[in-house]
Amino acid sequence: MVNKPSSPAGSAPKTVVLAMVGNANVGKSAIFNQLTGLEQETGNWSGKTVVLKEGILAHHGLDIKIVDLPGVYSFSAYSPDEMMTRQFILNNRPDVVINVLDATSLERNLYLTLLLKELGVPCVAALNFTDIARKKHIFSDLEKLSLILGFPVINTVAIKGIGVHELVDAALKQIQSGRKGEQKVIQYGPEIENRVSKLSQALSGVNLPYPIRWTAIKLLEKDSQITDEVKKLAPEVTALGDTAAAELSAIHGEDSATVIASERYAVAARIAQQISQTSVPERDTESRLDNLAMHPVLGYVLFFVTMAAILVFISFFGGWMAGLIESLFERFNPHLNHPAYFILWNGSVVGLYAALAVAVGFILPFYLILAWLAESGYLPRIAFMLDRPCHTLGLHGQAVLPLIMGLGCNVPACLACRILENRRDRLIATFLSTLVPCSARSSVVLGLVGAFIGWQWAVALLIFQFILIFVIGKILNKINPSQSSGIIMEIPEYRFPSFGIVWKQAWSRFRDFLTLGVPLIVAGSTLIEALAVWNWLEHITDFMSPVTVGWLGLPAFAGVLLIIGILRKEANLALLISMAGGMAVTSIMSPLQMVVFSLVILIYIPCISTIAVLVRETGLKWTLLMVVTEISLAILLGGIAYRILPLITNLR
Repeated sequence: MVNKPSSPAGSAPKTVVLAMVGNANVGKSAIFNQLTGLEQETGNWSGKTVVLKEGILAHHGLDIKIVDLPGVYSFSAYSPDEMMTRQFILNNRPDVVINVLDATSLERNLYLTLLLKELGVPCVAALNFTDIARKKHIFSDLEKLSLILGFPVINTVAIKGIGVHELVDAALKQIQSGRKGEQKVIQYGPEIENRVSKLSQALSGVNLPYPIRWTAIKLLEKDSQITDEVKKLAPEVTALGDTAAAELSAIHGEDSATVIASERYAVAARIAQQISQTSVPERDTESRLDNLAMHPVLGYVLFFVTMAAILVFISFFGGWMAGLIESLFERFNPHLNHPAYFILWNGSVVGLYAALAVAVGFILPFYLILAWLAESGYLPRIAFMLDRPCHTLGLHGQAVLPLIMGLGCNVPACLACRILENRRDRLIATFLSTLVPCSARSSVVLGLVGAFIGWQWAVALLIFQFILIFVIGKILNKINPSQSSGIIMEIPEYRFPSFGIVWKQAWSRFRDFLTLGVPLIVAGSTLIEALAVWNWLEHITDFMSPVTVGWLGLPAFAGVLLIIGILRKEANLALLISMAGGMAVTSIMSPLQMVVFSLVILIYIPCISTIAVLVRETGLKWTLLMVVTEISLAILLGGIAYRILPLITNLR
């Protein structure tokens, strides 16, 4: 429970809690960022927010805790994110719930609003995306909507910060006035209301921690959690609820939960019709783009062309930037012949500019492009397009979401697999997510193969990795077959991304590499150079040479890079550049060795952070199985590639 300090009547408490609730893609995270200044991502697909986010807003002398709850469509007891949102509202009792609504899809959004009304919590509403609604010729009467709902409705354009502080002011007024959401009840049809009334009367003498009207409706819907709790206290009331639910089912020929849900949708549609005016716009550019982006054939062509263009751009830009950074640093190279010089310059300084070259040339552009795609609305369309291939693997369509997230980082991708309810699906999706080439592994491929051999080889390697993921998924589905339903997800409006939000998303990820990755790479480069100066490096390389040299055909020092690469994959490329004394990587690795090295990096375990998440999400046994499988597969395919590629290509 949230402890609220006592306060005089008519005044707001010194500390208040505002909980943000809404469907996915309604702009909750953007409002959260505007209010708290935190760098929560504002991606455009459902299921992104797996856990709640908290931030503090100092406003009018108050410390206001803002809680961003997962994007949900109902409060069912089956979906983990919906259950989390429901339990937070019931158990933590926030002072006010901010219900964020999408002005372009008001009818659908109001279903959740009706559920909040049933809970009887104090509310204010944010009618977001009103700028987009106007462009689509949708106009809403905020005063009439506020009158119907019984709480304030504020016009917001979250991405521009319009209306967000007025929203907080309205929430504080709700607290000061002591107004509660249950003061105005929105009535359903008489068949439902009569039975809700009877159950409410029966529940009036039961000591429950939940609102009476909401509990009565849950009994009618046969909500398992609430029914079990009520049964312990008043079994005769649950029997009455079963009878009432059976009566509703007999009248409508549907189960009672479906009847009540249909009534909510009907009420939501009626409210939306009363307060909205819509004129049909002419066929616009967005419709034409969607016809292409989600076309059953051209959509895949556009996806592959887009991905290839991104890889080619980053490959050329990264190579140019790396060369520029090297030339700037090398101007100050004293070129001494002393062990201390080799350790400090070839180790520390070269390690530093190699890390910066990888970071600025390859990682940062990838993060910026990924954030731009998410904010523009195209990334969720990619997820929708990939639902069919995902479905062929026997996975629920929601598995598309973590797989797409894996392109940025495998850690949140593994965490996002929580949204899959079936353990079998979670394990397979988690394993496949660890194989998705994250930005770190992609930077190795683009910075090594793309920069020194050609973008065609870099693209080919990444395509091979996706084919490998598909094949492994098919094998796992063959071993443990399952039929899973397709994906149901929001497709947001196209919009021109805000550079500020895109930069925030990219910087929040990039900063982690600067603060953790760069010092690690500099330390690793210094250590390797020191080991080489003191003739200790060869003992490590000799130990690993049967695998690295004998089977994979790599230089002996590659064994050290593969070990350090377990900590962070970006370190492989930076340390390789450092060992070459700059961008002259071709002097220590042949083109064939670059391809084999990159292939091994792509397949074997992503990083130590991913391993830690795997242990927490799947357990030690499954983590060990995944790690051993990926290392074995990487070594096996790397050795095969070393032997086959010279026979079918001109790589040597």
